Amino acid sequence: MTKRNTQQRRHAIVALVQEHGEVSVDDLTRRFDTSEVTIRKDLALLETSGLLLRRYGGAVALPAEIVSADAEKVSQRKMAIARAAAERIRDHNRIIIDSGSTTCAVIPLLAPKQGLVVMTNSLNVAAALRELENEPTLLMTGGTWDPNSESFQGQVAEQVLRSYDFDQLFVGADGIDLERGTTTFHELVGLSRVMAESAREVIVMAESDKVGRKIPNLELPWQQIHTLITDDGLSDAARTQIAARGVQVICAPVGETPRRK
Repeated sequence: MTKRNTQQRRHAIVALVQEHGEVSVDDLTRRFDTSEVTIRKDLALLETSGLLLRRYGGAVALPAEIVSADAEKVSQRKMAIARAAAERIRDHNRIIIDSGSTTCAVIPLLAPKQGLVVMTNSLNVAAALRELENEPTLLMTGGTWDPNSESFQGQVAEQVLRSYDFDQLFVGADGIDLERGTTTFHELVGLSRVMAESAREVIVMAESDKVGRKIPNLELPWQQIHTLITDDGLSDAARTQIAARGVQVICAPVGETPRRK
């Protein structure tokens, strides 16, 4: 089945879930004349994209309280950023994808890419990668599990990363300090810095409302960042200030979201 047909099938699955509230793997297998393995991969990717919830034997629609106007707006921003990030990834690239919901949103968009090698410290990212039909080569950092960041951290992970070199790092941020760089609530920032040292291009993926957040822990200074991908809610003043640091700023369009002045 072609990639185009795969995308059409996944769009149809989302429409069926929204119409009926739930679907079963058996019904979808018969409807689309495909295997259970393929349908389960579809459901896993659609869940990662925040479009449905998997349940035993099928999937259900997202609860109404989750699909609020604010949640939908956030989801649209993340997906816009993810699309802009995916456009920068070429076939056969060697990339690092850090843990986080924004970085994880890029995974379903990697399906058309061929020959990717992907390193991650996140079990969620790893699980989503394993569902892709193009089967990129998956590398894990290992290390010590940190429940706060839900990722592997520590010296073992840093040593593993130093054994490789990568084309690109895709990393999120809890906040963006216009003077210092990206910031985080977590105190474990050593691995992020080693990731940045191991990649020729460091790409930060962060929504515009994270700019100016007052968070104490500096994660990556501007000197280590090459590109910021955000949404079109970023103010002109902030964009100018970040660009003055030598960082390429990409503002992905999100519907009719107005830009702040």
